Amino acid sequence: MADITLCFDFGNTRLKCAVFEDRNLREVLVLEDGQPLTIKKLIDLYKPVKSLLSSVVNHDPAIEELLSAATRYHKLDHHSRLPVTTPVGKPETIGADRLGLVVAAVDLYPRMNNLVIGLGTAITYNFVNKYHEFLGGGISPGMEMRFRSLHNFTALLPLVEKDWNFPLVGYDTRTNILSGVILGMAKEIDGTIDAYTERYGNFNVLLTGGDAPYFVYHLKNKIFADPNLIYKGLYAISEFNNT
Repeated sequence: MADITLCFDFGNTRLKCAVFEDRNLREVLVLEDGQPLTIKKLIDLYKPVKSLLSSVVNHDPAIEELLSAATRYHKLDHHSRLPVTTPVGKPETIGADRLGLVVAAVDLYPRMNNLVIGLGTAITYNFVNKYHEFLGGGISPGMEMRFRSLHNFTALLPLVEKDWNFPLVGYDTRTNILSGVILGMAKEIDGTIDAYTERYGNFNVLLTGGDAPYFVYHLKNKIFADPNLIYKGLYAISEFNNT
């Protein structure tokens, strides 16, 4: 019988839970809220053997008590045992989501240089070298943040919703904003990849996050797109700490 592992990802925008049967990702759930009752229902439904929580938000401590009582539980933080080293000045400041991404890269492409780009509330650039050293990277505003900034810091620009369908040359305010934000971000990403190439030579580029589908076809560089990369990394960390 396969062991069930629940990997919780509490991000700035949404709370999610990935359900694994051994190493196989069975499904990803978007949670209505982060209340203990919601977590208990998942425990009762899936009867997990192991669990992991990655959280970048304030959450109810009772959640951890529930998971600890029912499963072999691990909370991802800078004390976690990882298959990567983090030679940075303040490892405790590294976001749990970024650790999940670089561990996924190492798990999928070991002994190779990897640049993992996460497209969510923020864009994160995460570089882990062939020696499995997470060297850091960069953070810049994500797509929704850029749309909201244009609206909030101007008098007349509207708040634009994400859309696949826009021209290079915008013909009204809405399409001008779509073209400027989405194509501008694509050029930023390509430019960052080029800068890393100049310094490090060959490496894999992995693209993930909720906004990744908007950029796959606008990028000139070769990438590996995987919307579930974070969950694969969280599972690998759970196995590393829950054995």
